[in-house]
Parts: sequence; C-alpha cells; structure tokens
Amino acid sequence: MWAEQSVFYQIYSLGLCDSFHHNDWSGNNHPEQNSKGEDLKQDGVKNIERFIPHLKRMNINAVYFTPIFESDYHGYDTRDFRLVDRRIGSNEAFAELCDKLHKEEIRVVLDGVFHHVGRGFWAFQDVIKNRENSAYRDWFFIDLNGNSNYNDGLWYEGWEGHYDLVKLNLRNPNVTEYLFESIAQWIEQFHIDGIRLDVAYCLDVSFLRQLRDFCDSKKEDFFLLGEMIHGDYNRLLREAGLNSVTNYECYKGLYSSFNDMNLFEINHSLTRQFGNQGALYSGTHLFSFVDNHDVSRIASILKNKEHLPLVYTLLLTMPGIPCIYYGSEWGITGEKKDGDTALRPYIEETIWNDLTEQIGKLVSIRIQSQALNFGEFTTLHLTNRQCVIERRFGSDRILIGINADGAPYQGHFQPGCSRIRDLLSGQESDVSTELRMGPYEYFIWEVI
Repeated sequence: MWAEQSVFYQIYSLGLCDSFHHNDWSGNNHPEQNSKGEDLKQDGVKNIERFIPHLKRMNINAVYFTPIFESDYHGYDTRDFRLVDRRIGSNEAFAELCDKLHKEEIRVVLDGVFHHVGRGFWAFQDVIKNRENSAYRDWFFIDLNGNSNYNDGLWYEGWEGHYDLVKLNLRNPNVTEYLFESIAQWIEQFHIDGIRLDVAYCLDVSFLRQLRDFCDSKKEDFFLLGEMIHGDYNRLLREAGLNSVTNYECYKGLYSSFNDMNLFEINHSLTRQFGNQGALYSGTHLFSFVDNHDVSRIASILKNKEHLPLVYTLLLTMPGIPCIYYGSEWGITGEKKDGDTALRPYIEETIWNDLTEQIGKLVSIRIQSQALNFGEFTTLHLTNRQCVIERRFGSDRILIGINADGAPYQGHFQPGCSRIRDLLSGQESDVSTELRMGPYEYFIWEVI
C-alpha cells in the first residue's frame, strides 16, 4: 500500500482558499482583499496550487484535503457531494489541481463526510418541504410528531447534539447508493487515491465493510483512513477493513511527554501499540500527527519552543503514517480557544526556515527508509528527558536519539553495533556504549 511509504500534508481547504466563512451562493465568495489589505486576484484553487513547489521542496508525497464539497459554512455541513464548493472553485478547476499534484507524484486524499450532512442538503430540504410525502424521509432519522430547535415542525437526529448537522441513515440502501455513486465520480473526475472518513468512530462497521468493497472494486490500493479519537482502533482496522485510523493516543503522548519532561509516556504508548511483545496494533500503520484542524497548533501547545524540532523528529521516525498540518512546518501558532479561524487560516505565502529545513530532511529520510516505514519498535535507552529508540526491518536498523533537556547528557546504552552512518550529516563513525548528546540534540543513525 502506497500510503505506508508516504508522508502526508493536510490542507484545510476553505481556510487556505481565503474563503468567506458563510457560503452566500454567489460566484464571489472570496474577500476582495487579504488580511494585509492587498488586492486578492486568485481564486480558491490557485491559492492551493501555489503550495505545490513548497510540497516538493519538503519531499511530501501525499496531500489530504479537508472537505471540498458544497456546504454552508465549514465543509462538514455538506449540501451536495458532487459539486466542489464554489468558494474553492469548480469541479473542473479542482480536477486540474489534482492532475498537477499527480504529475508531481503527490497522491490525493479527500475528506468523506458520510455520517451527517448540513441542513441545506437537498434531500433534507425536500423532507422539510414535503414531510411525509418526501421520497427522502427515510434518508434521515425523522419524527414528524416532534419539533427541532429550528422550529421545523419535525424532529431529527443530529450529530452529538449539533443540529446543524443532520444524521444520515446509512442502513438505507438509497443513501449508500447515492454516497457510493458520489465516490465513483470523485475517482473518475479527480482520480483521488483515498478518503479520510470523518467521525469514522460513529459509522457502523457494516457500512464501512460495504465502503471497503466498493472502493476496492473501483481502484486498486485505495486508501481508507478513519477518524478515531478513542477506543480500540482494531474495530475499524481489523473488523471494518480500513487501512489506517488517527492515532490520538500518541498525539497526546507526543506533546505532553515534552511538556511534562516525561519521555516515558510516549515510549509507553509506542511500546503498547507497536512493541515486540503482544503489541495491540502490530503490523498496522496508524495515522500520526502533532496537530490538525481540530486542535491547537503544536507551536502553541509546547511550553518550550526548543522542543519543536524534537517532537517532529519523533513524529517522522515513529511507527505510523506521519502527517504535517499546513503552516506548522514553519512554526505558526493557533489556539483552539480562539475558534476555528485561528486553527484554519489563510496563508498568503509559504515560509522556509530552520524548522522547515529540518522537517523536509526528515521527510526525505523517512520515505526512503524501509526500517522507518515498516520496522519494529524497541526502546534501547530511556530516562525522563532522554531516549534512544530502534526501528528494525530485517537487516535494516535505524537508531533515533532525543535529548529533551537544555543541558548536555552522558549515559550508557547497548547499540548492538559498532559503526553507524549519521543520516542527517551523511558521516560515518564508530559508536560505543557511551552515549553523549548536547542540549536539545537529536540524531538519526543508520547501522552499518
């Protein structure tokens, strides 16, 4: 599966396109000026397209777009699964963007929001208008004897108390047929390589199995990623047949290990998930990240900004499929308490700084390494502030060292080898059981 040897880049489509927060159903859904007061002449797709050289420079080989289809506000309140949101552009313009990404050997994954739709979804509006006479009444969970907080004269089930999001009845074959035909259009028109399933933890395993079979029938090696925040990831991996799920356990472990100066936490999670002795998710590739469109930026979470290069070193060398959230590779900030706009901004131009340079180098190392893509995980040395981990795949061995302390460190460990190549510098050297690391230092060694 191609995704297992990929590093993803997540783009919040409506944010990067500098779109209005509310769709006014006109063709003029972009501010006339950007945040600096300068004239904005580009359409939405062009704002995404200008990132392609940046992605290539970072060695990224897969992009995940948050919802691109017609909606009222944020993309997760879908109106039409078959029309690109006019705030982003046309179907034809987005198809051209996907073609340009594919020509640069960058795969494309779209957000699939199949659990719920927006109140403006055409079938739900038909129910509001025609009530018991609507052919779409059973597409949702409707009680005509009740009422909603929108005073619709009927009650319906929403998503987790959010009644701007109307729950779909995925056991209705007409609903699944509509959704699957929509996916077929995405594959045919945009040549997408996979789908990220929004709130996959809410979706029935039976629906996901149907989805798996349908996508396999349409395209070989089609990647299905499920959003899962808690619980047993195997329910979606083993039972539902998804390729990957979001690894929120390690997301939390990555930042809190540095904030609490307790590297035991992330090492415990990784050993529990991928270690040699009865690991929960051995042989799988969970989707790993340090931030995304739903949580505060990593540069805002970390107490010590010196830890930014270290947290990305772990992200890009630990088991899983790493994903970078747009803008975080050069350290932009944003806190969830300040609302969605703070997390999902328009970015006028890309930046290349020391952090971006480091991440680009790590991405290149990751993609080319069998051990980092497929290898077993073992902790060789661990203190609260230092760790050395090993990734091994057959005869390929990579050692990764982290010193989270602002002071030099000296200790002892058993490397199990006598000579290494430093993958960051390219230099070869002998290695001993004496471990020395400078303040906030990290290394990635290939065993020779």
